Amino acid sequence: MSIRDLLRGLPVFAGDLPEFDPSTAPDDPIALFVAWFEEAVTSGVSEPHAMTVATADESGAPSARVVILKDLTPEGWWFATTTTSRKGRELAVEPRAALLFHWREQGRQVRVRGTAGLASPERCAADFLHRPLESRVAGFQGRQSSPLADPAEVGRAAEENRARLIADPSLVPDDWGLYLVRPAEVEFWQGSPDRRHVRLRYLREKPEGPWERGLLWP
Repeated sequence: MSIRDLLRGLPVFAGDLPEFDPSTAPDDPIALFVAWFEEAVTSGVSEPHAMTVATADESGAPSARVVILKDLTPEGWWFATTTTSRKGRELAVEPRAALLFHWREQGRQVRVRGTAGLASPERCAADFLHRPLESRVAGFQGRQSSPLADPAEVGRAAEENRARLIADPSLVPDDWGLYLVRPAEVEFWQGSPDRRHVRLRYLREKPEGPWERGLLWP
């Protein structure tokens, strides 16, 4: 069997999918995201806080990876990484970014486009200090996305960093960053087995401006 045949034989939108009536959606996409997120959690969606973050370098070449949502406030979506990582470096030269949540079990996607900004040093430090020990150990290595010559180096660096953090739990790396993505566009996508997917998009021209809502063809 070819990969093409295997792909065509896989089920899509299997199971009972939730209904979505866009006419009942709130005026603010943050409120709708909270409602959908709570439904995903109560429905047992696996890792609903995982999201794809897409960035681009100075030439416009894109890259994407999955990270964990750290917070959601009226301003937007928050995630953390080192400023020296690939995404951190790319955001420094091109702050526009896109987020994607995919809740497969519900046939839902949420797409966010906006501008990412670095939080204050105090807020970045607070985020780091609230992380579990092993997460702080990894965050202290400061070489994310750099070439690795010997896999054993990771273990040695981890042991050194663990010892430092146990000795002084208040340590925070200089390159730790907490980012806020302020949305300019948010789309809620509800899949349907008959492919009559429901797509509701929110748009605004200014960061503090009003939202305009509209449906999109599937």
